[in-house]
Amino acid sequence: MPLGLDPDLLDILACPAPDHGELRPGTPDDPDAAALTCTACDRRYPVTDGIPVLLLSEASGGPAAEPNDQRG
Repeated sequence: MPLGLDPDLLDILACPAPDHGELRPGTPDDPDAAALTCTACDRRYPVTDGIPVLLLSEASGGPAAEPNDQRG
């Protein structure tokens, strides 16, 4: 299992954001990265020493990384 995570744990983990989804190992650019990526919002959460850090303040990517929509 990538990242050394228990497959049963990976099955129950979910993104903590309101637009949450399942998490998959790695990132879109690097499937072997020490991270978990949300399938719904594309936020990436680091995995440190085998422990997923599921804090929004530690996430990268996702909606916050995109430029603001300029609607009139």
